[in-house]
Amino acid sequence: MNVIELKCVKKTYYLEELDVPVLHGIDLTIEQGEFVAIMGHSGSGKSTLLNILGLLDKHSEGSYKLAGIEISKYSDNELAALRNHYLGFVFQQFNLLPKLTILENVALPSMYSVSKDVQQHEDPAKLLEIVGLSERITHRPSEISGGQQQRVAIARALINKPLIIFADEPTGNLDTKSTKEIIKILKDLNSSGITIVMVTHELELTTYATRIIKVQDGIILSDEKTESESASVSKHNSSQFKRKNPFLLARIKDYCVQAFGSLTGNKMRSILSILGVMIGVASLIAMLAVGTGAKKSIEDQVSGLGSNLLMISSGSPQKQGNSYDAGFRIRILEEDIRDLEINIPEIEDEGIVGYITVRGQVVAKGNNCNTRVEGVSPNFPKTRVSHPILGRFFTKDEDNLRAKVVVLGKTVVKEIFGNEDFNPVGEYIKINRIDFQIIGVLPTKGSKGYGDEDDKVLIPLNTAMYRFAGSKELHYLEVQVKDGADMNKVGEDIKTRLLFTHRLPSSERDAVRVINMAEIQAAMEAMGKAFSLLLGSIAFISLLVGGIGIMNIMFVSVSERTKEIGLRKAIGANNMDILFQFIIESIFVCCVGGLIGIIVGAGISFIISKFADWDTIITPFSIILGFCFSVFIGLIFGVWPARKASLLNPIDALRHD
Repeated sequence: MNVIELKCVKKTYYLEELDVPVLHGIDLTIEQGEFVAIMGHSGSGKSTLLNILGLLDKHSEGSYKLAGIEISKYSDNELAALRNHYLGFVFQQFNLLPKLTILENVALPSMYSVSKDVQQHEDPAKLLEIVGLSERITHRPSEISGGQQQRVAIARALINKPLIIFADEPTGNLDTKSTKEIIKILKDLNSSGITIVMVTHELELTTYATRIIKVQDGIILSDEKTESESASVSKHNSSQFKRKNPFLLARIKDYCVQAFGSLTGNKMRSILSILGVMIGVASLIAMLAVGTGAKKSIEDQVSGLGSNLLMISSGSPQKQGNSYDAGFRIRILEEDIRDLEINIPEIEDEGIVGYITVRGQVVAKGNNCNTRVEGVSPNFPKTRVSHPILGRFFTKDEDNLRAKVVVLGKTVVKEIFGNEDFNPVGEYIKINRIDFQIIGVLPTKGSKGYGDEDDKVLIPLNTAMYRFAGSKELHYLEVQVKDGADMNKVGEDIKTRLLFTHRLPSSERDAVRVINMAEIQAAMEAMGKAFSLLLGSIAFISLLVGGIGIMNIMFVSVSERTKEIGLRKAIGANNMDILFQFIIESIFVCCVGGLIGIIVGAGISFIISKFADWDTIITPFSIILGFCFSVFIGLIFGVWPARKASLLNPIDALRHD
């Protein structure tokens, strides 16, 4: 039976500037069980012919039938399956993977087998015993001689029980003793029924062949048999050469094992890749933590401002941005509070708070601090949504009686009593040498640094007016507007009413200043979102740079491992196999870098919170985002170099230096 049949096969290499014909119409048939030796001088085309026969290269013209089926009908992935299941290769350069043990090198083709049935494969250890290397199975290729490496290559060629073995100068790099050992193994394999096609330039090796073909200048010069009959062979029908699914989900585990082996075999390259992703993810986690913390702090401050508030203060007439008459201004008095509550129906009941603010020296327990002293109306907690967490707030009666009672902010409690969790209710302090009894503690507002809302004490408005300010004039009012009311209209109505009660002309509207706190709240919230977005963008750029670094390293990896890719394809790996292996390597690097980055990012967030006194909040969303984005980066930036690797032509990759 003819297992190989070539008719007028030609091969031309198409270069940019010229075409180089190598084979000029080859007609050849090889029967099953033959031992064929192809001879010729360098450049005669014998290796090109062998590569075409072994499906490592494609012919330009003519017909090539393998077991009666035209090869042109097969796709690249189907050709890879044929190479894996029916063909074996022994190369002059051995082509063993240096990072794998001898046993792993022999077993490598079984990973790409179209079948996971163990009966379809030989036992790698048994094959190594057959070639005399059973005691070296844990060694690496660099730890054995050239002759032993070639024996390993022969064992690898036998792992999937091939019908044909192609040997390209199998003894070209060996000494005389090793040459005899290798050729004897090939002869024994032929005797067992395996077809052998060997390229050689050594005439003495042809004595072992049953047929000698001489090639010169791309044509067959002679074809002669040295024996009348071929060795006894087992029968194989062409139906065995059938198309099978070139990709199995069962290979995923093998891809992961190979990817992990490749990464651990190139530790420095892998560490640098992981470092790039780690920095990006750590930046993302830390920046989002800082941004979320800042946003939360702003939200706390905004919530502390109350809802639907207008701030009313006295102003002065303006002309081109300059005050021109200091006399045209109103003096806000406590009577204005009662008047506005009566005449502006859109104002909430008891929704106006008067303020007088001064600086004061607070002393207690031998400690002192300079803080903000605010005289406020008794309805302050309702309007500002700031009810004491300890004790109580002062009453209207205490305000009218100018009682010397005080409610402290958390910062003042900490500075005076040494611990912000201390309960000072009932204690006495001096404010500007006047004794006050502490009746409550305000909730924490969460603001820090400049403008700390917790660094203040509150006393009754009338107490501040008569004991500190020495004037009945209020510094400003806060007005709470009913839900649904037009705050801008209410602000204009308040201006109109104050101008009327203070007998100022309606044209002097600059004498009253109205600030819409809702607009300030919206601006602060927008600032918080913008800050988070800015920090997130910076972290995203860091991660993107890490991804580009991975892509560059993967390209370098493809370049360095081109011969390895060629070998894997020669023993049966298809485009999908190579693509998945490199993508898995990239994703694995990003996953490890992402996990480490999450831990490092959390550590950085803790350090920032501890030493910079910033609020940082790590959310589950930021962790999930960081990890998923690292995997996404690995997938996106790994596809391009992986695809480049998968599209390499087997023979071109094997010839790569």
